[in-house]
Amino acid sequence: MPRARDAKDLECNWGFERQAYRRGWLHVAGCDEVGRGALLGPLYAAAVILDPSKLIPGVNDSKKLAPGRRAELAEKIRSTAIGFQIVAVSAEEVDALNVYQASRLAMIRALEGLTPSPQFVLTDAMPLWEADQGSGALPPYRKLIHGDARSVSIAAASILAKVARDACMEELDRLYPHYGLARNKGYGTADHLKGLGLYGPCPQHRKTFQPVKNCSLSLFPQPDS
Repeated sequence: MPRARDAKDLECNWGFERQAYRRGWLHVAGCDEVGRGALLGPLYAAAVILDPSKLIPGVNDSKKLAPGRRAELAEKIRSTAIGFQIVAVSAEEVDALNVYQASRLAMIRALEGLTPSPQFVLTDAMPLWEADQGSGALPPYRKLIHGDARSVSIAAASILAKVARDACMEELDRLYPHYGLARNKGYGTADHLKGLGLYGPCPQHRKTFQPVKNCSLSLFPQPDS
């Protein structure tokens, strides 16, 4: 068996999309989510159908791109895509469902809101519905390990979701400046954990995540449970 390649060694291209086009599927959607491992804030997902006649150089896994470059590419994706949809699943939903199911729900919501409806879906490793061949109104899909580093459609979705979630974190940083959210984007960095220790969780924290559970005292009013 060949050794699995690292994501940094993979090439992001149109190969998987072209395979779908050859099978007659013209509206091929890429789908991805961001924020699964964060301690705070919504989880975001995006779905996008790129126009193969309008290539966007530089589209790649959002984690490999500098913030300014991500923002530039996100604008080009939004202006040239056949269709795109971005959705958020709240911290409360993440706590209620668990993060895996919340990730899946976010991606399904993004695909369901996509216009035109996709005929085939490429997803970053996440199984979406029960059968890979789809059923009824649900299109067939293919899940790809390191998909955001291999498929331009998944990479484009990762960029849209990342830019949207980062903007949300910057807004939340203005409301809750104690956690360094503009820098850490809600992830469990040293400055975020220090803020949790000093001030406790805010209403946007995911209460089922262990570092948040360990900080029961809060100076912020919490929503009714």
